[in-house]
Amino acid sequence: MHPRSADERSASIGQDALAYADTLFNLARYLTGNSADAEDLVQETYARAMRGAAQFEPGTNLKAWLFRILRNTWLSLARRRRICPTVGGLDTVAPAASPPAKVAALREDAELECLRKLVAEDIERALMRLTEDARTIILLDLEGLTEGEAAAVVGCAVGTVKSRLARARQALRQLLQDYAR
Repeated sequence: MHPRSADERSASIGQDALAYADTLFNLARYLTGNSADAEDLVQETYARAMRGAAQFEPGTNLKAWLFRILRNTWLSLARRRRICPTVGGLDTVAPAASPPAKVAALREDAELECLRKLVAEDIERALMRLTEDARTIILLDLEGLTEGEAAAVVGCAVGTVKSRLARARQALRQLLQDYAR
């Protein structure tokens, strides 16, 4: 068996990485605050991942590696925007018509669906009120990454992840305390 070429390895990583598109988009949407910027962020993440495919160590967690690239890309973009903010331009023009929302399958009870939507909106609002670090840690936890993997993604110690996660959960409990009654 001969070693795989860089192109074959890159193609393999690219194929495997596509499985995480939805989870990357979810984190990107919470970081950016809107779908259009999230799509751009995910696209840039995949571009950077493909350029750096040779740096990925086979057998390690591809999902955590991609989350780290996404987070670092977001931080770089945020730094650039602070240094040189763009005012106006074509990107700020609202589209004429928004695409139709995806309708959940098997919607038997309209009242229950309405309640679910309200709860989801409250949870999303609560998440958006958290700091960027807290929101990122919560979302990585929800994606099933271990504390060690999350630490690798955000570039800090495992103990720091544990304390940030505990504080973020407490903050969410406070923000969503009306649901505890």
